[in-house]
Amino acid sequence: MGIRLPSVVLNAKHISKLLHRNQPDVPKGHMAVYVGEIQKKRDVVPISYLNHPSFQDLLLQAEEEFGFNHPMGGLTISCREDAFIGLTARLNSS
Repeated sequence: MGIRLPSVVLNAKHISKLLHRNQPDVPKGHMAVYVGEIQKKRDVVPISYLNHPSFQDLLLQAEEEFGFNHPMGGLTISCREDAFIGLTARLNSS
């Protein structure tokens, strides 16, 4: 699976560029993500998160579950919201 990781990151960057055109409320250098197991909550995170292994793991899980068809208009990550908040808090402090 480690071989596919660069393509996941490149595809996520491409998706982020496409989505930013359609979402003017997303600041430059950020991307919209939808997080949650059942009900998805929209969040805006820095694109720099794409470089962090923990975030890349979430992207791999999202790819396995959703592919790169994200009907909500942003990356869809199916995980517990509190786990995502914990991850982003760790990434913000690093």
